[in-house]
Amino acid sequence: MACYSEIVSATDLAACGDAPDVVIVDCRFSLSAPEDGATAYARGHIPGARYAHLERDLSGPRDGVSGRHPLPSRAAFQETLHTLGITPRSQVIAYDDGSGVYASRLWWLLRGFWGHRAVAVLDRGLAGWVAEGRALTADPPVPCAAAPAYPPPAEHEGVWFDTGAVWDELHRPQHRLLLDARGAARYQGTVEPIDPVAGHIPGARNRPFEDNLAAHRGFRPAAELRQDFAALLGDREPHEVIHYCGSGVSACHNILAMAIAGYGVTPLYPGSWSAWVSDPARPVARGADRA
Repeated sequence: MACYSEIVSATDLAACGDAPDVVIVDCRFSLSAPEDGATAYARGHIPGARYAHLERDLSGPRDGVSGRHPLPSRAAFQETLHTLGITPRSQVIAYDDGSGVYASRLWWLLRGFWGHRAVAVLDRGLAGWVAEGRALTADPPVPCAAAPAYPPPAEHEGVWFDTGAVWDELHRPQHRLLLDARGAARYQGTVEPIDPVAGHIPGARNRPFEDNLAAHRGFRPAAELRQDFAALLGDREPHEVIHYCGSGVSACHNILAMAIAGYGVTPLYPGSWSAWVSDPARPVARGADRA
């Protein structure tokens, strides 16, 4: 079977979904109603899919300084992988309602945090699956076969940055490019429906994750995405980017888009804006994006 490491179509998933090493994970979630995703999963999901909850399975506990969706500990994420039946041999396919914003969080945790290459997001998600007339089921998946725990990878630097490292970057003469994946209004600070302070990290550029999507809610072609990100990068190398958003979720969508564009897996600031504003002494910028 081919190794899918970025996105996969509904047609390809239907062709390989019954293979023994394929693990399908439903990542549907709503920030305003955190249990709606699990409820929707119980009503109907892609056959064989297991459910991963953003806050219980794909995030660590909040501590007031690490943001609204901190990284899980390595031990906790290892247990999540074991529960989902993910092993080093697994081809993982993650999906959500359609945009891929929550599925991309699991994609990044496996690719960036764990070093697992065979993980992809279902392009157009459940909406695309249903639009093609494919079946859903309310049946629970077959229990995972007993398997040893997935050993954590060696620690590797440069894949994610904590708040202190981002602060240090801002004080370098030629600091990395910060890309903010939130919508323009939140980036500019004209509205802030979630976090206690409006605005963005000084020097950051705005790249709303929605810009990665075509009208049908699937990812735009790789060549178009590459053109967009090349313009943002300028003369910087891809690894000189740091992606962030409100809490380290939608930023993963931009990382996936850059991977589709051929740039590999670029760094994430998991704490993102919600961690940055946990200390009122940190500077805040407002206003439009400036090249």
